[in-house]
Amino acid sequence: MILRELFYIDPDTRRTSNDLRYDADRDLTTMHRDDTRKTRLSLRQINELRKASESHILEQEQELEFIHAMYKMPAPAV
Repeated sequence: MILRELFYIDPDTRRTSNDLRYDADRDLTTMHRDDTRKTRLSLRQINELRKASESHILEQEQELEFIHAMYKMPAPAV
């Protein structure tokens, strides 16, 4: 595996970050009216949910840092 495959460059910020978001192309499960069995999550699905949750937490932390930088007290004039 190439290290470049693990990271991608965000086109908006031009910074390298992990792509941990939900990918609808990989979600092939659809529920039908006649499906009566309880669905079970595979380990791969659980891992994807964990990554999506971690991505959400990282995005919240970045937004919080941005808000702190935006509203911080100005430096005193010398």
